[in-house]
Amino acid sequence: MRYRKILVAVVGVTVLAAGCATNQPTSSADRTQGRSLQVVATTTQVADFAANVGGNRVQVTSLFKPNVDPHDFEPSPADVEAIARADLVIENGAGLETWLHDTIANSGFHGPLVDTSQGVRLRQVGGATDPHIWQNPRNAQVMVANIERALAAAGPADAGVFRANLAAYTKQLQTLDAEVQRQIDSLANKKLVTNHDAFGYYIDRYGLQFVGSIIPSFDTSAELSGRDIRDLVAKIKATKVKAVFSETSLPPRTAETIAREAGVKVVEGEDALYGDSLGPAGSDGDTYLKMVRHNTQTIVSNLSGA
Repeated sequence: MRYRKILVAVVGVTVLAAGCATNQPTSSADRTQGRSLQVVATTTQVADFAANVGGNRVQVTSLFKPNVDPHDFEPSPADVEAIARADLVIENGAGLETWLHDTIANSGFHGPLVDTSQGVRLRQVGGATDPHIWQNPRNAQVMVANIERALAAAGPADAGVFRANLAAYTKQLQTLDAEVQRQIDSLANKKLVTNHDAFGYYIDRYGLQFVGSIIPSFDTSAELSGRDIRDLVAKIKATKVKAVFSETSLPPRTAETIAREAGVKVVEGEDALYGDSLGPAGSDGDTYLKMVRHNTQTIVSNLSGA
């Protein structure tokens, strides 16, 4: 592989001094001087992080689209072309983008690949890595710091801007984290059933009790058996779960069936949780901050009371 992968410890970049001989190789910093960095992000969450840290010094293209299940993603020719023209590519990491390395190789991209999961403590369940790291705002702070380092390396003339943007956005993430903790702490019943296993980092961070998921896997394409449904209905009844939470990027039909058989409400439609993707512009989940607030308010309002 000819592209360069940026890890947490990689900060420096070679910058040619003024007056160097013209036969010296051109650095990525020189190529981007005086123009916006062209950034390709895989997920909607990572794209939002890059836009917040980069501000008007970057132009961000998201490969994943709002309310689309990323587990079924297949890159289009336009996606390959966007990668080829990028100054850097930013991925979620943690095994989410299994298709990315082959796509980069096919595109001819030779720039840095930024793995935002570097430095995040990854959940391991049944020998599998949970890739939904963004669901914990503390992980998001690690992710945006990785992005800031990569942007500063690619565009050192704007490093001060990226650093200031990172500081401002990190404060917003810290405020968000405290808000969510206060709201979840107010719950007496913290038992959660979701569409698939997308909320493990959120559950662990805020002390919720995970009863089960409709699709018992990190991957939404996993097969669901009749026995899985019967077992989940029985657990919902036994543990007195109050609601089954659907997700915006997944069909609610199975969630509706399980909720009906268990005798509890299903949370769907505009109230559904944002699991794998941000929402479209104008929705309650069109930014990362709004997504987490929406999810938290939805969980709290449906688990509160008798």
